[in-house]
Amino acid sequence: MSLNTNTWNRLRYTVYLPVYDLIADRVFRRHRKRSVQLLQAKPDDRIFLVGAGTGLDLPYLKGYTCITANDITPGMITKLKARAEKLGIPVDAHVMDGQQLTYADSIFDAVILHLIIAVIPDPVACIQEVERVLKPGGAVMVFDKFLPDGQKPSLLRRLFNQVASTLFSDVNRSIGNIVSHTSLQVELNESAAFGGTFRIVRLRKPL
Repeated sequence: MSLNTNTWNRLRYTVYLPVYDLIADRVFRRHRKRSVQLLQAKPDDRIFLVGAGTGLDLPYLKGYTCITANDITPGMITKLKARAEKLGIPVDAHVMDGQQLTYADSIFDAVILHLIIAVIPDPVACIQEVERVLKPGGAVMVFDKFLPDGQKPSLLRRLFNQVASTLFSDVNRSIGNIVSHTSLQVELNESAAFGGTFRIVRLRKPL
């Protein structure tokens, strides 16, 4: 992954920071909550939030005692820590590249990937890292926008994606294709926002 790509991601999300919560929370609040509920984690499970942003998932993780979070943008992590303190939720938060995690193998019971798989430059590297740090039998919850598996994007969608992927997100990624590079198994794939353009997906690492 090039330094230029990571630098651009930090820059654009630093710019978006003042309005990020307004958009990412108001529109997707109930889907975040639904995804966390479907995770079915135990209160003492080690939960890892990849690309956690400003911590908008934290209100739905009250009662969990071992939460780790990362994001590549320092300003996001600063706001996340402030949110965690206000909510009284213990969070071990770090500025870190989700494509190159510094954690040991098989240490987390569950992983949450909300609105990151379609944003991160290399989603395969990210999901492979998630698989590596997840314990056998552990679950991954994904909430993001995806092209239906097996469907090719139209010309209009490809043209739109040239702008969208630069400014905010890739709209032509397939969750099935991304997961196929791992041993993770799709347990659930349900329609979420905008007529199913956004999906909630639960993955499981084999024992």
